[in-house]
Amino acid sequence: MIRVLIAEDQTLLRDSFRVLLDSTPGFTVVGEAGTGRDTVSLALAHQPDVVLMDIRMPDMTGIEATEKICAETSAIRVLILTTFDLDEYVYGALRAGASGFLLKDTTAAGLLNALRVVAAGDALLAPSVTRRLIAAFGAQPHPSRVFHRTLTGVTEREREILALIARGLSNTDIAGHLTLSLATVKSHIGRLLTKLNARDRAQLVVVAYETGLVRAGPHNESTRN
Repeated sequence: MIRVLIAEDQTLLRDSFRVLLDSTPGFTVVGEAGTGRDTVSLALAHQPDVVLMDIRMPDMTGIEATEKICAETSAIRVLILTTFDLDEYVYGALRAGASGFLLKDTTAAGLLNALRVVAAGDALLAPSVTRRLIAAFGAQPHPSRVFHRTLTGVTEREREILALIARGLSNTDIAGHLTLSLATVKSHIGRLLTKLNARDRAQLVVVAYETGLVRAGPHNESTRN
């Protein structure tokens, strides 16, 4: 049973999500929140598997709420609801600890699938979504251009795979690109998660950019650390 907390300031949308989840086997709604502060309180009180998080909410943004929740526990996953074209803080949500992004024009089946993926511990970062995130990162101000994270201990092969993850390639794509088995790619990603202390694939994208391994730009050129 996947336990979900719905965080959405629009009552009609919130009610629609609850009806869908309550009528779908394998899901249960443990709470609803219309503000960021209520979301944090309910999440920490009920410990849901996934928080379905709107970005734009009263008193505290979904990104701020995500950061507070993820700072308190690594057991709760956050799936961000976004329009992408309007929300300029998508990259901030990744840094805050979000595990995925869901477009608000998704289908009911898409919503259910996204919740299952995130609840299973995976990151919902399809190539098309990752490209948007790359653009969002490129728009962030980095006055000093000093990257505080490092890739100490990461092998050359792992750097290659990390760069490809940051560019939006799936495990299957990476395997084909590097002529590796899918199992080998998964093994490398597992080691990357451990070495870089990353929660999931979404956090690996953050690390790739914050270390300067990959730079946002027309060709997304990778660099050496």
